[in-house]
Amino acid sequence: MEKDKTPYVTISQSSRLKKLFSQIKYAVFHDTSGMIGFIILASIIILSIVAPVVFPLDKVSNPAKVFQAPSASHILGTDQLGRDIWAQIANGGRELLVMAFITASLGMFLGVMLGSFSAIIGGRLDGGLLFLADVWLSIPRLPLLVVISAFIRLDNLKLALLLAVLSWAGIYRTIRSEVLSLRERDFIEATFMQNLSKSHIVFKEITPNIMGFIAVNFTLLMRGSIYSQVGLVFLGILPLNQNWGVMINQAWTQGVIYSSKSILYIISPTIMICLLIISLVWIGKALENVFNPSLRK
Repeated sequence: MEKDKTPYVTISQSSRLKKLFSQIKYAVFHDTSGMIGFIILASIIILSIVAPVVFPLDKVSNPAKVFQAPSASHILGTDQLGRDIWAQIANGGRELLVMAFITASLGMFLGVMLGSFSAIIGGRLDGGLLFLADVWLSIPRLPLLVVISAFIRLDNLKLALLLAVLSWAGIYRTIRSEVLSLRERDFIEATFMQNLSKSHIVFKEITPNIMGFIAVNFTLLMRGSIYSQVGLVFLGILPLNQNWGVMINQAWTQGVIYSSKSILYIISPTIMICLLIISLVWIGKALENVFNPSLRK
């Protein structure tokens, strides 16, 4: 009788995805702060997408409109060059969001892959990566970025890659701990007994079962990336593209901050950055309350 060569499957992949989406939906719609955070984040994303068409940036300065008060034509007034502040606010989140998403995606990929294979394989690989992660975590991130910028001209893509590489160690340690606990579960032990490949165990069995954990930490990585971007832009290390950090940098370097007429030019990007960070914090908290049973009330 011919041996059955059908791949070993423990749980339906579609069932896992349905469960994941139902948990995320529950976190968003049954947690007040999570729902508010989701609404804020969705609003910022939608505004960033439509802004180039609906609220195009002023390309030319207009001395006749310098520091005008809010009006029907300029909702938040104008800046020191006579440009519309609202248009800058509407267009200022797109770069931060794209960069944060790229950084979080790459950082999570590195952390999940290294943490999963390290816990599954063990031995010298696990010990070596654990030692490297401990050393990596002891390096201060912002001073290192400042030093690197003296030798390499950082652009958006290079910064995203660099931030992802710098953030892998923390994610690696947490993923490794999670996988080590999963490794003791019956369904994981069954995959070892079936002599399945480590790639199958990691991608088909481990990763789907830590998707909630990944979702929570993804929001944390996005938040850290936004902090780093705004800090580097404020210090003048990154090229001055259009984002909320640039507005704060210009207010500081050009002395706008000392003018009483520039209050909206300074406060508006600060409020938007706070709203973006708060939305990610609330979404992450709501997801953690769902995926971590010990935190449920």
